[in-house]
Amino acid sequence: MPLPSVAVILPTFNEEGSIDACMRSLADQDYPGRWEIVVADGRSEDATRARIETWHARTNLRIVDNPARVQSAGLWAAAQATDADVLVRADAHTVYSPDYLSRSVEVLADSGATAAGGPMVPDAFSRFGTAVARVMRSPVGVGPGAFHHVGRRREVDTVYLGAFLRSDFLELGGMRTFPSGVAEDADFYWRMRRAGGSVILDPGIGSVYRPRETWRGLWTQFRRYGMGKADMLLVNRAWPSWRPLAPLALIAGLLGGVALGVFGVWWPLGLLSVAWLAVLTVAGRGRPLDMVVAATMHLAYGIGLLGGLMRSPARVRAQVSAASSP
Repeated sequence: MPLPSVAVILPTFNEEGSIDACMRSLADQDYPGRWEIVVADGRSEDATRARIETWHARTNLRIVDNPARVQSAGLWAAAQATDADVLVRADAHTVYSPDYLSRSVEVLADSGATAAGGPMVPDAFSRFGTAVARVMRSPVGVGPGAFHHVGRRREVDTVYLGAFLRSDFLELGGMRTFPSGVAEDADFYWRMRRAGGSVILDPGIGSVYRPRETWRGLWTQFRRYGMGKADMLLVNRAWPSWRPLAPLALIAGLLGGVALGVFGVWWPLGLLSVAWLAVLTVAGRGRPLDMVVAATMHLAYGIGLLGGLMRSPARVRAQVSAASSP
């Protein structure tokens, strides 16, 4: 049987610090079939596009414009620009093992799943980024999501990035654009499973993700993650999973404890604080910086989720309908 053709679809915007490592790992793929890289650049304002252009000589590369700048729109533009059988999503903050494409296609075919992908494996170079990577490996730090922790092949609700047939991607209308600018992956796989598809995670599909290297970047990222889960709930009228309830309960408990404290009842807040400190100690394994990182993730996510849920559902649905690519 002939091997399916593959297109790596890669949205970018101001990625000059990481794009060369990403492109180098993609150029070194060992996939023996026909494949190409389709970059959808959001009119980057730094040297990202110029750096991508230098890789034309080493790989079959195509660059398309993404004026909307959001990832979902870029993925749709990239999918429209190729006729490949299989789409493999890529991220500019990630480097990929040489067999990433081969393994993705193999697992997709062998499993009979609608989508296949690997785990998110974080690694970093700076002191803060390394702390973020450590906490992201802890179920107490980022939750028990399978794509963070599972070490064997199994069916899951979502994977990191992922591979799927182009025909399925187009039939589902691509990935939707949420006001938060995130959660398009989780929503895409949620809709795929609702339509009768399945998603397989295989730890052999290897990549390394570079997490945020600053406190501000981490706070912004996890606040948007929380808002993204709220987007999904308001649009789909269903929780994608029950995991987001933990940070939401934390924020609600802290606010409730402060409110009771105004009336002189402080013990609920004290009890919650002690319990949370114990959780942070486990998540950070007693390292002060790791505990700060875990606290940042919990608070930012919970605040984003709570703020997102306070918006008008009708307005959010109208925004998603107007902004989605197809």
